[in-house]
Amino acid sequence: MTEDPERTSSGPPASRQPNVEVTGNNTRTTAERPSARSETAEGLFSGAYRAATSCFAAVMFLTGLAALAVVPTLPTAARDLDGVSLFPLVAGCFVAASLLGGVLGGQWADRAGPQRPLAAGTALAVVTLLVSGASTSIWQLAAGRFLDGLAGGMVAVTINTAIGRAYPDRLRPRALALMSACWIVPSLIGPPLAGLVAEWWTWRAVFFGLAALTVLPALIVVAVLRGPSWAAASQSSGDRPPRPALLVATAVSLGAASAQYGVSGWDVRHLLFAAVGFVLMVVFASRLLPAGIWRAARGLPATVLLCGMGSGVFFTLEAYVPLLLVTERGAPPLVIGLAFTGAAVAWAASSWVQGRLLELWPRHRLVVAGALVQAVAVAVALAGTTPATPTYTAASAMVIAAIGMGMYAPSLTVLSLAHSPAGRQGYASSAMQTTQNLGQTAVLGVSSALFNACLGSGATDAVSYGAAFGLLLAPCIVAALLAARARST
Repeated sequence: MTEDPERTSSGPPASRQPNVEVTGNNTRTTAERPSARSETAEGLFSGAYRAATSCFAAVMFLTGLAALAVVPTLPTAARDLDGVSLFPLVAGCFVAASLLGGVLGGQWADRAGPQRPLAAGTALAVVTLLVSGASTSIWQLAAGRFLDGLAGGMVAVTINTAIGRAYPDRLRPRALALMSACWIVPSLIGPPLAGLVAEWWTWRAVFFGLAALTVLPALIVVAVLRGPSWAAASQSSGDRPPRPALLVATAVSLGAASAQYGVSGWDVRHLLFAAVGFVLMVVFASRLLPAGIWRAARGLPATVLLCGMGSGVFFTLEAYVPLLLVTERGAPPLVIGLAFTGAAVAWAASSWVQGRLLELWPRHRLVVAGALVQAVAVAVALAGTTPATPTYTAASAMVIAAIGMGMYAPSLTVLSLAHSPAGRQGYASSAMQTTQNLGQTAVLGVSSALFNACLGSGATDAVSYGAAFGLLLAPCIVAALLAARARST
């Protein structure tokens, strides 16, 4: 369905909080609906939305700067802490904790509005940099990454929730595109600069330097976010679906972390942890997600399922392509950093295109386009495993996949908000975050199992990488086929 500005309503100023009624893809207020002409004239930085847009953009800039600068230094930190064998746990802790942070942030936002969880997540993000930078063991580094994931999950969900409440349907795609664009500068300077600092000085300087750079802006954002705006929408008890317990989210997060630890070795102990993690995720994950998700029921269930598929494909490419470049092609660390930079810029540019030039396209069709572009990226990664291709062919797969995600992810977020009842955008955003993390864990886990099985059977490294990449074609194709079930009517 196209988003007709004449049918959308303008979001309320911060000083007014009229009741909101969501019908399909339209949001109508019961008080003081502006004219269609004034709706068209208003933008993200107009008077009604200027404060919200500025705060959200600042938070996303700080988040992007920390995330993109820290990740390339983690292998060096694990090596210096004598914890290379536990690197999957360090990498997986962030994803596992993001799941818990998403549920916590979604419930908190629905109960009290998004300001407090967003402020708490922003402040916690600075603390995690200090914890990780002061690490004396691989376990402390893993704890720091866990706290960082908790903060990141809260920030991601509450920003989506706040966008759903602060902006009308017409401006939501543009707001989401701006959030992606806020990663452009961090993506340009973060990975290369962090790599140089870690190589010439120490990886700890990256964490402490980021904490020093972000603490003052973070405090300012926290102070601004304490203002009384975007309060939780009132709703009757009959309209409120059951909220998932934090205990369930904790069990799923521990299951995901246990599974990540399990894949770091293949003895009985590691296999036991992997099995326990798998059981916990299977038993408890469904309680955090909309009913009907596993059969891709129309509406929110299908939208949430598609989020997990696309995120899993991109995350697995982002993990295995750098590994391929380092182990098989001997690429220097700077090239790895530039690949991450190119992917971030491509994601932001693609998101801007879908929010501006393609804003009238039906969202489910953009999901199809994004899934097909991801399939092209997988094919390029497969080609990059063969010795006959240029050395850095596989690196371009990360950039192509990011183009697909720039269309895919914002469109799914818009659809999830359209499928959310009034006052329940936090639940929908939490479900999206949960499935995103589960998709990353599941797709990466299955690909890793296939990769290691090929190596164990005596296959070459190129064949093993090819098998891991080839598996990713399945979720791309399935997502393209199921996208119509997420259509907003």
